[in-house]
Amino acid sequence: MIFRQLFDTTSSTYTYLLADEEHREALLIDPVFSQAGRDLALINELGLKLVLVADTHAHADHVTAAWLLKQKTGCRIASARAIGAEHVDQPLDDGQSFGVAGISLLAIATPGHTNGCMSYRLDDPSMVFTGDALLIRGCGRSDFQQGSAEKLYHSLTQKLFMLPDTCLVYPGHDYQGRTVSSIGEEKAFNVRVGNGASETDFIEFMRAMRLPHPKLIDEAVPANMRSGCPEDGKVPAVPDWADIRMTYGGVPEIDADWLQQHLDRVTVLDVRLSEEATDCSLSSKLVDIHIPLDQLRERTAEVPSDIPVVTLCRSGRRSALAVTILQETGFDRVASLSHGLMGMSQT
Repeated sequence: MIFRQLFDTTSSTYTYLLADEEHREALLIDPVFSQAGRDLALINELGLKLVLVADTHAHADHVTAAWLLKQKTGCRIASARAIGAEHVDQPLDDGQSFGVAGISLLAIATPGHTNGCMSYRLDDPSMVFTGDALLIRGCGRSDFQQGSAEKLYHSLTQKLFMLPDTCLVYPGHDYQGRTVSSIGEEKAFNVRVGNGASETDFIEFMRAMRLPHPKLIDEAVPANMRSGCPEDGKVPAVPDWADIRMTYGGVPEIDADWLQQHLDRVTVLDVRLSEEATDCSLSSKLVDIHIPLDQLRERTAEVPSDIPVVTLCRSGRRSALAVTILQETGFDRVASLSHGLMGMSQT
């Protein structure tokens, strides 16, 4: 199985990518709207096809990317029927199996943080994705969105803690850099519900918590009830000056074919060393300006800003950093030549 754990620093949200190596169909659990480009870049780089997006609940701290990914890829959306969100193709009930070719998950209703919380367990069962129900050494709060400490205690102790101790726990969030736990660990060490805590212990603990209101709840929850669809129902605009592809590292790239067809519309910036730049007949036909990468920060004023800039080097590594440098100094229409001159020579 192909498995990746991705992180959004703004909301401390984990997104999970799962795919079968043979069938190459991918599913994403809890994708974040602002990270859709990153996730699609990774899926593309791994040679996968996104088929399904599943949210564990209606989040209060970020907007899901489910609807946006559906518009971009045609994937289906799954979430708990109890949520009642719009644009959902596969409403899930407790005990329902779902997934993509080669990857099967079991939906486990785990309400308490919200009424529509679900956890997703692999068929094995070697992994469980617990959303905000069970966190590492903690759990989701239960003081808003139809939350219930009583329901959450039952979900944790009678649903999730019934899984094998070896089952790995992948939560929806972590605020201290922890990435994975296990059912056995949480049964033993979870501060709120572990080590035999009674229902009274748990409920009184949860009632005594005084947490600030989620900053984005008024924006996030209504959007997530639409599966992340903006109020105007339109896909946000993307750069339209070129056929831009975002890499997993967040670098905008264009390919050699596009560049060759649009040389009159861009400034081509060569960031190789001087001796490299003079030793390539191909680049002499393309380059408008040459500034070695180690000098670029001091010489950005020499780069025209009235038309888009395409950076290039031998392989695309240095030109990717050049894009970042230019963006930091205010260039908003800039991209790296994918695979550099090596890619040009192969076209």
